[in-house]
Amino acid sequence: MTNQRRKFIKQTAFAAAAVPFSYVLAAPKKAPKSKPYPINFFTKPLDKYGPDFFMDTLKMAGIDGLDLTVRPKGCVLPEQVENDLPKIIEMAKQKGLTVEMMVSNITKADDPLAEKVLSTAAKNGVSHYRLGYYKYDKALGVRPSIEKIKSEMQALTELNKSVGIQGGYQNHAGNWFGAAMWDLAEVLKDIPKTYMSSQFDIRHAVCEGNKSWVTAMQLLAEKTGSLAIKDFTWDVSGGQSKVKKLPLGEGIVDFDVFFKNLKTFGVIAPITLHVEHALLNSEEESLPLLEQQKILVSKLKADVDFIRQKLVEHQLN
Repeated sequence: MTNQRRKFIKQTAFAAAAVPFSYVLAAPKKAPKSKPYPINFFTKPLDKYGPDFFMDTLKMAGIDGLDLTVRPKGCVLPEQVENDLPKIIEMAKQKGLTVEMMVSNITKADDPLAEKVLSTAAKNGVSHYRLGYYKYDKALGVRPSIEKIKSEMQALTELNKSVGIQGGYQNHAGNWFGAAMWDLAEVLKDIPKTYMSSQFDIRHAVCEGNKSWVTAMQLLAEKTGSLAIKDFTWDVSGGQSKVKKLPLGEGIVDFDVFFKNLKTFGVIAPITLHVEHALLNSEEESLPLLEQQKILVSKLKADVDFIRQKLVEHQLN
């Protein structure tokens, strides 16, 4: 997979050299065609640049749409959602990007801003949002905690239904509810996928499940509403293992098995590309903004091209 990755980066560099950067910025923006696996970008690592800059960057990298942060410290603050979210979505449309996905910190239907955030999003074309995370209550224990979380998720499902939006819960490595994935499958079993689903995160699934993630993927297949994609390896030092975040194709995630199983299990869902590895080193961060953008586009495009090639190889496009 590393050789594939290097090939992508080399091709991207040639393309960037052949087309003047100012021409790419000025190129007419077209609405993306409907795709079974549109590639959206979780905007967290680029939020600091501001929406105008990061949208141009993502468009040049070949991204289809945004998985927009609508949460504290995000691109859109929840308390300002009614004013700011429609503006951001309109800006994205003008640049030929969709905003069908967003990331929130919502876990309860009675959260003070939950209804306002979700109804505003739904009215403006956002069809899917990621929830915040649930924790196990040590005082309650595992089973009672699951029942409590199930009750909260069911109430949130009713809110989702009333405003017309689908929630998605990401399996996140660690001691979070959903990390083991069977617990999430149990809670989602009797909840309509239309309003509450699994956001299946392959990196976290491999991190927690090693080889058994395939079983978990099949278990959650009928409830999967979105797919989070990233890569990693283990950095072992002093007898301790630590996650090392890497570009797609450079880590231990078996993407061929992953994409093959999308077809086998009949999963069709939008992709959210998560970039957690460093996009710029300390020296590059001091470069002029346009020079930074060239580097960002090159690295992001390599990830996008990697995904698109896998979709083609496994006849999912």
